[in-house]
Amino acid sequence: MVFTPNRQKVHSLTGRITPELVLAAFHAVKRNRGAAGIDKVSLQMFAANLDANLQSVMGELKDGSFQPRPLRRQFIDKGNGKLRPLGIPAVRDRVAQEVLRRLLNPVFEPKFHAASHGFRPGHNCHMALEQLIEFHEQGDWYVLDADIQGFFDNLPQDVIMAAVAAEVADGNILRLIEKFLRSGVMENGVFKPTTVGTPQGGVISPLLANIVLNHLDWHLDQLGLRFVRYADDFVVVAGSKAQAEEARTQVEQVLGKLGLQLSPDKTQITTYGKGYTFLGFVISSRSKRMRPKSEKKFRDKVRELTERHHNFDATTVVKLNQVIRGTAHYFCPRWATHRKSLRELDSWIRMRLRAMWKKVKRMTDNYRLPNRRFEQLGLLSLESFCWR
Repeated sequence: MVFTPNRQKVHSLTGRITPELVLAAFHAVKRNRGAAGIDKVSLQMFAANLDANLQSVMGELKDGSFQPRPLRRQFIDKGNGKLRPLGIPAVRDRVAQEVLRRLLNPVFEPKFHAASHGFRPGHNCHMALEQLIEFHEQGDWYVLDADIQGFFDNLPQDVIMAAVAAEVADGNILRLIEKFLRSGVMENGVFKPTTVGTPQGGVISPLLANIVLNHLDWHLDQLGLRFVRYADDFVVVAGSKAQAEEARTQVEQVLGKLGLQLSPDKTQITTYGKGYTFLGFVISSRSKRMRPKSEKKFRDKVRELTERHHNFDATTVVKLNQVIRGTAHYFCPRWATHRKSLRELDSWIRMRLRAMWKKVKRMTDNYRLPNRRFEQLGLLSLESFCWR
């Protein structure tokens, strides 16, 4: 399949906004949880007067009078002293964005490339990684490990609107999307307009990213290049270094037309033999394991739960199991090769718990609180999730 713009644009999306759609959008927002926006209205508060709130959202979306509130700025730690800015929309705005996402997704989903795996039904990170490993096993050992510099912050809004308008002719829907893009953020009590980019944290932002980068996907496909993309994170594979370098040139040209550029510090041409990181894993011909940054995040979470001045009780085990289970479900696919390192992490967790129990770290505590005792307490282990 080769992507071509739809000559017959979609005109009637506004008419598809129904009470059932808006209610389904609310339930999706509720499942994803999340904090309150600048209006300080939580999901529970919004749900307390649900019928009236949803009726208001639906009416304003249909007549075009909906006005998004500015996003509440929040920063999350990326590691190495760097912070990633997120924009937290108000609950009513998240519901409205989810309505738009559900209207737009059926229009664009059939046009997306099979190698695009981010935020799409029937796709996930493991599928992206498995496809990438398959490409390597078929002989594509050279890798363009690409990173788009500040994608969500730098993506021109006119590029976004043009990409959506290429398929959608409903003026009301287009104006609503533009309102969300230009809603601005509140940071330390100061309003800052948003004239460029789409905010990380917005419900509709991942779909808009896929819509824009779909042009890059099909350009690479037409050149005969194989790639795997997850939102703005992607890798192009090739059979030779010359092909990988040509791929970089082509990617830079396409991104330039979109008002974007590759990060010179984070983009590299490497090989499957040397290895590289993608979606939290170090991928190489020798191993497929958790990247050091991901392991550090895991250890930091465990340290927070196992400080020595806290009591070691059943609640500690429950909280630890939540962290262990979540990490294992992602980092223990059947093709992972880091069983030994996971066993070492399990041993480290038990050491932390023994020190928490006795308020001091002593090797003799291994006998006083043996491994089988942790099993009796219900403590999970990362290694137990490994495929045998």
